[in-house]
Amino acid sequence: MDQHQHDEEDQRASLFHSSAPSSSLGAHGEEERETVPLLSCKMADEKTDTVQVSKDTAHQISIDPWYQVGFILTTGVNSAYVLGYSASIMVPLGWIGGTCGLILAAAISMYANALLARLHEVGGKRHIRYRDLAGHIYGRKMYSLTWALQYVNLFMINTGFIILAGQALKATYVLFRDDGVLKLPYCIALSGFVCALFAFGIPYLSALRIWLGLSTVFSLIYIVIAFVLSLRDGITTPAKDYSIPGSHSDKIFTTIGAVANLVFAYNTGMLPEIQATIRPPVVKNMEKALWFQFTVGSLPLYAVTFMGYWAYGSSTSSYLLNSVKGPIWIKTVANLSAFLQTVIALHIFASPMYEFLDTRFGSGHGGPFAIHNIMFRVGVRGGYLTVNTLVAAMLPFLGDFMSLTGALSTFPLTFVLANHMYLMVKRHKMSIFRKFWHWLNVVGFSCLSLAAAVAALRLITVDSSTYHLFADM
Repeated sequence: MDQHQHDEEDQRASLFHSSAPSSSLGAHGEEERETVPLLSCKMADEKTDTVQVSKDTAHQISIDPWYQVGFILTTGVNSAYVLGYSASIMVPLGWIGGTCGLILAAAISMYANALLARLHEVGGKRHIRYRDLAGHIYGRKMYSLTWALQYVNLFMINTGFIILAGQALKATYVLFRDDGVLKLPYCIALSGFVCALFAFGIPYLSALRIWLGLSTVFSLIYIVIAFVLSLRDGITTPAKDYSIPGSHSDKIFTTIGAVANLVFAYNTGMLPEIQATIRPPVVKNMEKALWFQFTVGSLPLYAVTFMGYWAYGSSTSSYLLNSVKGPIWIKTVANLSAFLQTVIALHIFASPMYEFLDTRFGSGHGGPFAIHNIMFRVGVRGGYLTVNTLVAAMLPFLGDFMSLTGALSTFPLTFVLANHMYLMVKRHKMSIFRKFWHWLNVVGFSCLSLAAAVAALRLITVDSSTYHLFADM
């Protein structure tokens, strides 16, 4: 197939053209540019060589095995956010509602993510960004709206990660000196600085590799310590209160907010970007990674969430390690592990923004560690994380961020849009019942998204009246 034919297929498969230099396919299926990109983009293997990959990216794609992608997904699920689920999910919902909600949310999330994964090669081209897929199906306006929703989702998740890292640092300091000198905003600022240093050294998502293994180790450390210390405290505490706190109206809003937290717990809002890193066959391998995430990968989340609620009931802290009792050195190890894992996890959720900035404004030549590319990352990524850190320090209400993120972005991206896109692409092959099912999902999750947004905004309003800006919580 000559270059002219490739260009015609690109135009049919995508609404947008890259501003990057022109490219062609080499003999080994790799993309060759007139100027050397940071890293080349690879095509599908022989069985899928008619499926083209979007060429306008400065990041590495299409080379990772399914289990590496599975660990990326699991890192997101078992990030330090799990230390808050006992309070943000179980306390508002109780034993029955919380347990059923976690299991049901996992099943629904697995289904929605599988739908999205199967759309990765629609139109004969791999759509390596969520907005590219939406733009191919709906048009330019939806391309822009999807990118806006995704940006809000990832920005708020990153802000929450910086808050978490700051809480972990402050909790470590308080173990040794509870004099109030090192306040939470200072810890958040230090956390943002460390996250920026990590971002400068890791140029793209696939480069995490060994860091994913370290992330898993860090996750297991703080989850096991939180589980064991909670178990010991639960055994020694004679009576625990599991009643759902608040007035009747408060319970309604907190329940809705907890539903948003449920979907936030399992979903990334950036599945196409993660799937872009996986090697062909991309749909089959992505489904393997999703099964890993929602089975073995979710067990630590369940363990620490249920144990924390069992041990402390409705009085559990929004950061579980603040509730546990035990040797100082053990709690220090747990808090530092949570801090380090958060730094790695943030990089995953910031990678779509990094990819956009590198592709749009990067030099497009030289290796990822060429001095001019390093300086570019320092300036651009440093500026992005500075804004994240400032917002985190001003409004350190972690549970509220989780609720609002789930309402404004996770619901629309993962459930509403995924079901509607699948309906649009496959509608001619669907039975009436299947069409009705997908429309039911679209309407139902749209209503839940609206209700959850109202509940989350109410929570933020209440907390904002209780705490001042840059509060030391």
